[in-house]
Amino acid sequence: MGVSMETAEVWIDRWERQQQHYAVAREERFTVIADIVEHVTTDRPRPRPLLLDLGCGPGSMAARLAVRLPTAEIVAVDMDPLLLELGRTHHANAARFVDAVVGEAGWTDALGLDRPLDAVVSTTALHYLSERTLLRTYRSLFTLLRPGGALVNGDHFALDDRRCSDLTAVVGSRRAERSRTRDHEDWRSWWAAAAEDLELADLFAQREKRRAASGNHEGNDNDLPLACHVELLRAAGFAHITPVWQYGDSHVLVALKD
Repeated sequence: MGVSMETAEVWIDRWERQQQHYAVAREERFTVIADIVEHVTTDRPRPRPLLLDLGCGPGSMAARLAVRLPTAEIVAVDMDPLLLELGRTHHANAARFVDAVVGEAGWTDALGLDRPLDAVVSTTALHYLSERTLLRTYRSLFTLLRPGGALVNGDHFALDDRRCSDLTAVVGSRRAERSRTRDHEDWRSWWAAAAEDLELADLFAQREKRRAASGNHEGNDNDLPLACHVELLRAAGFAHITPVWQYGDSHVLVALKD
């Protein structure tokens, strides 16, 4: 069921370029997320911060956090067996990868946490959750975080004002045109190519079986505006919530636990 390091390297390299097709200023957003995590974990009495990466895919965010915070313990969770295996192989020293469906009943039990979290991060993953599931997830994360801990979510957020949303979309699309990231292969072509790799066949079959059983399909989006995320976070118990970075419709939203 495992894959070779060579194969993992090829597909993760293609994944990184494929993700740039969608994420405006993706590397800068990763850096900002790491800035916040470093800030909330600096000068804490615990020498080894505990971090959780939600919807980690093959470990893009976790790998960057491991470089930035080499003493941190990182737990990376996703439901996709193929992406998890690529991450376990290529980023074996960066994180402990966990197979679980974020938001499902009992999902936090699978994480195997032995102490409160210092920070939770996510990037372009939580928009797949329904509003009800997202609120339940935010509440779970509030419980798991230590006082002073942070939830840091980098994603595409619309705005309540349609004309303002149109403006942010224009800025993002023009940036993509200038950087030529839209020339990279897209999500569908990446998966179509991966399906042809015989070394990934068993993992791909497992993935398709799981998706069929759960009814999960890529492309679903809750379309919740930024203000709605703020309201849900407040309802979950977070008192201090603010966007700290924006480029186009791409934001980094931070919620702090008292």
